[in-house]
Amino acid sequence: MAFYQPQPWRVDQTVPNPSAMNWIDSHCHLDALEFDLDRLEIRQAARQLGVVSCVIPAVERANFKAVRDLAHQLQDFYALGIHPLYTGKSQDGDLVFLREEIDRSIDDLRLVAVGEIGLDGWVQSLDWARQVHFYKEQLKLAHDFQLPVILHVRKSADALLKCLRATKVRGGIAHAFTGSLQQAEQFIELGFCLGFGGAVSFDRAHRLRGLLKALPLSAIVLETDAPDIPPKWLYVQAQARSQGQSQARNDSTQLLPIAQVVAEIKGVAMDELARVTSLNVRRVLARMHAQENGPLTPD
Repeated sequence: MAFYQPQPWRVDQTVPNPSAMNWIDSHCHLDALEFDLDRLEIRQAARQLGVVSCVIPAVERANFKAVRDLAHQLQDFYALGIHPLYTGKSQDGDLVFLREEIDRSIDDLRLVAVGEIGLDGWVQSLDWARQVHFYKEQLKLAHDFQLPVILHVRKSADALLKCLRATKVRGGIAHAFTGSLQQAEQFIELGFCLGFGGAVSFDRAHRLRGLLKALPLSAIVLETDAPDIPPKWLYVQAQARSQGQSQARNDSTQLLPIAQVVAEIKGVAMDELARVTSLNVRRVLARMHAQENGPLTPD
């Protein structure tokens, strides 16, 4: 049986004890099959590095219970929603079930958002109209239950913004954001923070790094999107993969080296980045703030 082995990480060792700072991984699919053999070990390793909280978003009806149970087991947080990549296999009845699940869980302060929802303009085989239908219906749920949303944004920022203007929600996070500065400013005006993770670690990501540099720190949250979007030090080139080398798995321990990259780009100290980005997550996912102001529902 394979167990977790900490990956080499690139945090500048001259930074004073970054693991003593409090970090939040605002987007981590810790329920994914890739973690079945060592999920608890991974979470413990990340916690020892200072990752005090993770947000675990659902992607389809089949994993609603899994993310809820995992958030309680690990003292983390979760979101319920249907991801655009899963709309092809989802039924309208799943939207009814989602409403029922949110209603049943609304007093559970570990439920922090409706998500992961949104639109994907990259995968051409997806039915765009069906994506829009599921997105609009889930925005209505977020509006009705006064919850923020966690958005999947891939070549879809303008369409997402159009729907957000039609159905007001309590802001949230535009996860793995790669849009323009103008689009970013529109999300910020609607009460969103923008998620940055492993993609910004690549030297060739000039436009994304320029966007990150231009944004105020108050608009930024950190994420891994584990096990997806590995940072450059874990990424295996296509040629190497074709020769049998496996893609290294991303996990929440990588939040600190990702944070170091972000700190270098923004020109801020690591402790300031930890403080502000964690406050940002708690601001836009306001139910997390109950962790500081009172007890959560019993586990």
